[in-house]
Amino acid sequence: MVRIILIRHGETQWNIEGRYQGQEDTHLSERGLRQGHMVAEGLKDTPIDVAISSPLERSYMTCSFCADLHGLPVLKDDRLLEINHGDWEGKLADEIEAKYPEEFHRWHTQPHTVTMPGQGGESLEDVRVRARAAFDDYVRKYDGKTVLVAAHDAVNKAIICDVLGLDMSHFWQIKQDNTCINVLECQDGVWRLVLLNSTNHMGYLFSGIEQKGL
Repeated sequence: MVRIILIRHGETQWNIEGRYQGQEDTHLSERGLRQGHMVAEGLKDTPIDVAISSPLERSYMTCSFCADLHGLPVLKDDRLLEINHGDWEGKLADEIEAKYPEEFHRWHTQPHTVTMPGQGGESLEDVRVRARAAFDDYVRKYDGKTVLVAAHDAVNKAIICDVLGLDMSHFWQIKQDNTCINVLECQDGVWRLVLLNSTNHMGYLFSGIEQKGL
């Protein structure tokens, strides 16, 4: 069996502003740094054998806080990069809605039908395919181990839907707060979800503010 502890990165300034980040390499806010240390403390007594992160700083730093308490290096995997939002990256939701009203509406109602406009823009299926390939590799490489994986909102939602046998039309039914903890296990090719979007480690700091799935 392989156990994967899947976490989302801490808060960024763009999360606060409501900007679509995608693959822009934004930094953790002061609150995000505190969240990163809190999730690390929350996992410090949990055995972890391997730590893997998206190469984007917000995820890599969040993962590093956790890995440091276990004396582990952090491996980078490009397949864990956030969805490429194309022309939407760096823009506020209101700006996107004004310029791309039809696509913006479908993104929030039929997300599986949207390919992000602009060069490099991805669909959720693109994200699902690369994230699933990564997770299948982890299952093959790390049998009997616990793997910490730090990624992003869309990546986490896509892989959770996928391993549960849900298509990407269910994307918005999965919630992922900053530094939430999910636990997935795979044994003999069968996946099960053990924990979803846990923020118990956050205590008073967790506000429950909706992050708009950015």
